[in-house]
Amino acid sequence: MIRYLTIFCFILSTSYAEAGGGWTQGKKELYLKFGQQWVIFNQFYDKDGATITDRSRSFGTTSLYAEYGISDRLTGIVYFPFYSKSTLFEQKNSANGMVLHDGETFSSIGDTNIAIKYGLLTQSRIVVSASLTLGLPVGEVNKGTDGSLQTGDGEFNQMISLDFSSSIKVAGAYPYVSLNTGFNNRTEGFSDEFRYGFETGIGAGKWNIIFKVFGVKSFYNGSVDDNLFFEGLLSNNTEYTIVSPELAFKMSDKWGVSASMAKAISGQLMYVQPSYTMGVFFDLDI
Repeated sequence: MIRYLTIFCFILSTSYAEAGGGWTQGKKELYLKFGQQWVIFNQFYDKDGATITDRSRSFGTTSLYAEYGISDRLTGIVYFPFYSKSTLFEQKNSANGMVLHDGETFSSIGDTNIAIKYGLLTQSRIVVSASLTLGLPVGEVNKGTDGSLQTGDGEFNQMISLDFSSSIKVAGAYPYVSLNTGFNNRTEGFSDEFRYGFETGIGAGKWNIIFKVFGVKSFYNGSVDDNLFFEGLLSNNTEYTIVSPELAFKMSDKWGVSASMAKAISGQLMYVQPSYTMGVFFDLDI
């Protein structure tokens, strides 16, 4: 039977994909987003990519995401899940209804990302930026009776990435395309990762329609066994490709609301069911 899995790199990868492509914020401009993300899952891709079923779990975060223009080229970025909750649902015998395992839950703040983004090309048809992201292991690991509840992965990671974006005006709308590539250095014996992403969208009036594809490939250079239940986490050598449609509506020039879904269409050591996010965002000048 598969070991209990709760894989936080998926939750973190959605925040990683939040960053606004190759564009940086203007000086003293602030973008804020308060988001609620959740997933309920009982199916997983195993290490061979096959789908298997295990005990039902859920994970959710209430988070703040912020981008602030330190200068016209330099943007500071923070992703802070100030409330994260991991749940292991009650398990019953399907034949007689007897409780086999009681349900459990654990909550705390979650692993936090801080980043800086620098605009390499800002005035050309294709804008290019470089980012350095630090993943701070401030969440908790190894909680619950079996040690499988946690709100972080217990390792400090550093990621460098490049973003390429372009947009043109077409009949009053603003379609755009962005490409992302990055290298994520992980510690505590976890394998390093290659990350990639594609995003396209269109802004028309108050509406923004966005579609993202992003994923992770492992370098398989870690020392942690990816078949073992490691301190409540099994997140080494995780790989996936995720698709994520998003719809945003601006209530005014200063704020709006958004909704998105993220679904792994392939992967290994990764859960199958989609996650959902609702958000409220603000565009401010300080």
